[in-house]
Amino acid sequence: MRLSRISFRLGLSALASLVALSAFAHEPRPGPNGGWKVDAGAWHAELVANDTPNVIVYLYDGADQPLSAEGWTGNAILLVDGSAQRFELTPDANGQLIGAAAVAVAKDVKGALQLVAPDGTTAQAKY
Repeated sequence: MRLSRISFRLGLSALASLVALSAFAHEPRPGPNGGWKVDAGAWHAELVANDTPNVIVYLYDGADQPLSAEGWTGNAILLVDGSAQRFELTPDANGQLIGAAAVAVAKDVKGALQLVAPDGTTAQAKY
């Protein structure tokens, strides 16, 4: 009976650890370009905003290796000063997605990106 209690507690501890790790995986984390990186389907997306209307989105594969944005498209829907700002994201010559809001976008902006990969697969990144 004592062994089953120990096994039960170990099982609960393991389950709690897995839940904590999976929750952490979806939390925004600092990206290498100074923005926030989040999961976006099978990929990761780093949103870089710096108090100007321009934003840059860096894309990564599931192993966090940089991807070119060539062939990708997207939309940003960001909450800026209490108003939703929606604008298009297009690939630039440097391999990132870029877009411009009507107003300056703060680094810690909240919102989402709707991304479409070259093969038509869609993904969403929430910030």
